Amino acid sequence: MDLTTPGRDCPLCPRLVAFREEWRAREPEWHNAPVATFGAPDARLLVVGLAPGLRGANRTGRPFTGDYAGVLLYQTLIDFGFASGTYAARPDDGVVLSGAAITNAVRCVPPANKPETAEIKACRPYLAATIAAMPQLAVILALGRIAHDSVASALGLKRSAVPFGHGASHAVRPGLTFFDSYHCSRYNTNTGVLTEAMFRAVFEVIRTRLA
Repeated sequence: MDLTTPGRDCPLCPRLVAFREEWRAREPEWHNAPVATFGAPDARLLVVGLAPGLRGANRTGRPFTGDYAGVLLYQTLIDFGFASGTYAARPDDGVVLSGAAITNAVRCVPPANKPETAEIKACRPYLAATIAAMPQLAVILALGRIAHDSVASALGLKRSAVPFGHGASHAVRPGLTFFDSYHCSRYNTNTGVLTEAMFRAVFEVIRTRLA
């Protein structure tokens, strides 16, 4: 049994199950299932997002693939040497991660992109298991507050001890640092909450730390 990834028909969250079944009926060719972590377990960097986008990872089956957030994330990963290839918003675009992995705090798509507290908690064991299964992990980057809070809980940290803030970093234990960024969503970039320069600045620090 794979403790890092929910089964295709994971029953833990009734609301998400109903939403999944609705979209399986509407779009039977889509992935419409929990989205597994992309990347190898020997990665040193783990990027943690919120949840699959309806027409993004829920459709394609690969984290951050098929929606706007993936454009900025994958290009930044490529620019900083954490990935190679040309991102084309398809799981068969040939992008290969290098020393990095990408996952989500909630593995199933939630209605309106807003998971409920109980759903975040129900999915957290998979996040904790994913982290535990990465023996060379040196940096975790949380995209947004919900991902931050879920990572903190998965690591057994008090949230008050690791306050969220764009560009913040927290030494979790020797050899592991926890970084934050605002989520690279279209809303955040369109409103100026997150600029490309701000996002790249976080990766510059991470690249230096891993060097």
